[in-house]
Amino acid sequence: MRLAAILLLASLGLPAAAEPQVVARLLVQESPVAGYRYHDGKKVWKDLRVGDRLDLVREPDNPFDPRAVRVDWQGHVLGYVPRLDNEGVSRQLDLGAPLEARIVRLKKSRSPRQRILLEITTGVMR
Repeated sequence: MRLAAILLLASLGLPAAAEPQVVARLLVQESPVAGYRYHDGKKVWKDLRVGDRLDLVREPDNPFDPRAVRVDWQGHVLGYVPRLDNEGVSRQLDLGAPLEARIVRLKKSRSPRQRILLEITTGVMR
């Protein structure tokens, strides 16, 4: 009986439930990239562009910071979300929140911490 009901409903051609759509982006935070000088930043600096997407990689086993969030660009490690700014982001990543990161400023500076500014956003769904 159940199978017959399922087959009947399937044959009616009812529309599938609409997929949620991102209707806006909500800014979670802006941060400099920490640790730039210790990773691949210098090697890829000339290829980086404002607007480039960055990958946020959670590192719960990081020996220096259990809330560490690594910042990658096209497979290259640029650095980390600063330790003082990573608590909320690490918690959201642990919960599976769909966070996105992008470069919002590139600055030639003597201070490596001022070279890359990233923004982290999440989607507002409808």
